[in-house]
Amino acid sequence: MPVGTQATVKTLEPAEIEATGASIILANTYHLMLRPGADVIAAAGGVHDFMRWPGPILTDSGGFQVFSLGSNVRVTDASATFQSHLDGSRWMISPERSMELQAVYGSEIVMAFDHLVGYPAPEQSVADAMRRTHHWLDRCIDRLAIGDLYPLAGDLFGIVQGGMYPQLRAESAAYVGAADVAGCAIGGLSVGEPKEVMA
Repeated sequence: MPVGTQATVKTLEPAEIEATGASIILANTYHLMLRPGADVIAAAGGVHDFMRWPGPILTDSGGFQVFSLGSNVRVTDASATFQSHLDGSRWMISPERSMELQAVYGSEIVMAFDHLVGYPAPEQSVADAMRRTHHWLDRCIDRLAIGDLYPLAGDLFGIVQGGMYPQLRAESAAYVGAADVAGCAIGGLSVGEPKEVMA
């Protein structure tokens, strides 16, 4: 799955991407929101037309990028507010807004907005972020259930969190697996942990 963060796989034309055997591209909700902007993507007819990619697209929800902003982000149960890494402007992503943006993009697989914390982190902080992720997943499902985002919104995947705590991972996997989602992703990796811990 080549990474086309801002609706482009750098240095490659769509035909060249296809020639590699890739059948799906990953793009990113956060980066597309900032640049070129949801209005530009919408005017182009969605990410597929914008980048001339005929195959499926998965859009990350923006949760990892929000995490990577460090002290420039404030996470509450309602949403995440942050400063753009580009110009310092203030932005907000909520579970509902993430679904709305991904519908504008027209991706086939949309990821639920999630909250993750870096490694190492106290178990209580990780548990709080995991439970917030579950609550946000429910809100993503509810937002899509309204029906006004279809047919543009693709299949929703939930994201398992729980840091490096096996019991939290198991709890999160059970919660996401029981939710009304098309698939389950493993989240909260590559957040500072050694590779053997991640494995």
